[in-house]
Amino acid sequence: MPIKEVCCPVEITLKIIGGRWKVLIIHHLLNRTMRFNELERSLTGITHRTLSRQLREMEVHQLIVRSDFNEIPPRVEYSLSPLGHSLKPILLLMDEWGRKYSAVAE
Repeated sequence: MPIKEVCCPVEITLKIIGGRWKVLIIHHLLNRTMRFNELERSLTGITHRTLSRQLREMEVHQLIVRSDFNEIPPRVEYSLSPLGHSLKPILLLMDEWGRKYSAVAE
């Protein structure tokens, strides 16, 4: 089966931030830098492995910055890159839409 080529900008966006966790990770990092365990505690239901994988993918796509302080015990912090921060207006619009939909759906 041939691999489908992405040609629509919306498809590209969904490919990069789609899924259950990436938007929530971005949401939590919008206001501050967080350590791995802080993120894990704030994302109820995510596994250690899934969070690691999602953060790695987001780092590859340059949405987040991973800062390793080479200390014992290990200290690693995650923050949004400028590219990651550029998603803020999109997330705010999604929040607004979700609130309106919730009001209508009740």
